[in-house]
Amino acid sequence: MRTHPLDMTSTAEVDAVRTALADAGLLGETVRFAFFAPEEPPKSDVLAAAPVDRRFRAVLLDLATGRSTDNVVSATSGDVVSTRELDPATEGQPPIIDAEFELIEDILNVDAGWLAALAARGIEPASVRAVPLSAGVYDYPGEVGRRIVRAFGFQQDHERDHPWAHPIDGLVAYVDLTARTVDRVIDAGITPVPTASGNFDDPAYVGPDRETLKPIEITQPEGPSFTVEGNHLTWQNWDLRFGFNEREGLTLHQIGFDGRPIVYRASIAEMVVPYADPAPVRFWQNYFDCGEYMFARYANSLKLGCDCLGEIHYADAVLADDLGNPVTISNAICMHEEDFGVLWKHADMFAGSAETRRQRRMVISFFTTIGNYDYGFYWYLYLDGSIELEAKLTGVVFTAAADSEYATQVAPGVMAPYHQHLFSARLDMTVDGVGNAVEEVEAERIPMGPGNEYGNAFRQKRTRLTSESQAQRSADGSVSRAWHIVNPSVQNSLGGTVGYALLPEGQATLLADDASSIHDRATFATRHLWVTRYDPAERYPAGDFVNQNPGGAGLPAWVAADRPLDGEDVVVWHTFGTTHFPRPEDWPVMPVEHTGFRLKPVGFFDRNPTLDVPPSRGGHCS
Repeated sequence: MRTHPLDMTSTAEVDAVRTALADAGLLGETVRFAFFAPEEPPKSDVLAAAPVDRRFRAVLLDLATGRSTDNVVSATSGDVVSTRELDPATEGQPPIIDAEFELIEDILNVDAGWLAALAARGIEPASVRAVPLSAGVYDYPGEVGRRIVRAFGFQQDHERDHPWAHPIDGLVAYVDLTARTVDRVIDAGITPVPTASGNFDDPAYVGPDRETLKPIEITQPEGPSFTVEGNHLTWQNWDLRFGFNEREGLTLHQIGFDGRPIVYRASIAEMVVPYADPAPVRFWQNYFDCGEYMFARYANSLKLGCDCLGEIHYADAVLADDLGNPVTISNAICMHEEDFGVLWKHADMFAGSAETRRQRRMVISFFTTIGNYDYGFYWYLYLDGSIELEAKLTGVVFTAAADSEYATQVAPGVMAPYHQHLFSARLDMTVDGVGNAVEEVEAERIPMGPGNEYGNAFRQKRTRLTSESQAQRSADGSVSRAWHIVNPSVQNSLGGTVGYALLPEGQATLLADDASSIHDRATFATRHLWVTRYDPAERYPAGDFVNQNPGGAGLPAWVAADRPLDGEDVVVWHTFGTTHFPRPEDWPVMPVEHTGFRLKPVGFFDRNPTLDVPPSRGGHCS
């Protein structure tokens, strides 16, 4: 029995949903689950402690016909609450699923055009690993309403060989997943397949392990300082719930500090990886890893000493496979605390005091592998009330073989195209309550003149973002631009408004042309900040069905209403990420690249909230 509407999904609930759909006649021999996740109740119901009705959203795809339905099922009552058929031409397609990935090589290896192209290159088809990639939307009339992927080939020399090192360039196939046929093969010319090794786990290539690293042991003899009951975490003054679904991965809920609410729900709601190479075979390369692939399906089972160090608490995650059967990812979520250097310090020459306190943070994380890339997402809670999200990017860069001004040579004959990784964080804010507002805060230089005779003055400029059209903003590091989420009806003891500052890294947003297809489909990535009025149906910034969506869905559609924001229940959407010009040092496996953002209290507390942190015990410090 579920006791809270935001509890983690159980295997029994997955079974209950599948049974309900089967009883309603919605399943069949060729029907697969393309999406399955909790359908969380509206915020007002959760905050009002309404009776628990555990609902789940299941998108079903018929592999034989391409027909798909969007369904909501109550696992509590066993009823199908709603069902509707999707229009793929206008809404987009359900995500690509494992059952379809598994078809690709069989489809390609009976196509005369594909086989002829491989034969012209002297390549045996059995040695080719086909990579089916999301097709995007490029105004091809023959693709409208059909499930299409575009497939590259990579040669694998032996069973343990990493094929990413051997791209078969100049060749791409457009595949109809429903008809299981190849629409066309584009052969732009033969480029030699690189022979350089990509086997980072082969001692013959890597060389012997270094022997100079001494062990580091992290111990907490008295145990950790946090407690976990079900999916409820408490640590120091922090209190929250955590969840997990196949589209967003790790989600955090009802984040509060010392009994005061800050964030109702936080997640990475979408990410897009647009590539820069305009070559005929790869101009379409743009991946929405959340919306097109449900990338958290491939979350790693984390291992102590490899992925996490110290006193660890792990949580499993339950998803549904293509057939709607429950799948448990063991150790999907890792929780631990770690030292983070000096928290505060001062040696005073007048009072003779010398005090140091150490910072500590609570870490909640998961890692997932999608194709060639691996992504880790780490939420950090700090003793001083700060919240941070760090994304860690690693894995293998996508490769090509043709020389290009839009790529870096990372090994002999191996090219890595330029690309971006752009994430959208959905932050449903509740700073001391649901009535919040957003202010843009930046430094303002004051011209030399009366009142500023020496030209040294600058001040803080604050602009209240009162509507959705006004709250589409870009970062500007030259003026230290930040956005404060405040509660206009709550003041601190000094008479100021309580709030939290969103501190962006301010890296480049989407670099594709404004008239491009990817711009229309990933409009969320063209601004660092969007703010919307809360609506429980508005969950994903590029829309519910991203795969082959023609564009305009999600944030651009929602903000067209231009709803007022001042003192309302608001959701903040923050775009962050990296622009990746690959280096030789990124081959054959990429050292972790870091990106993220911070939420920092500004007037939320009346003074430093860590004055009660005790001095360190033991060692030379004591």
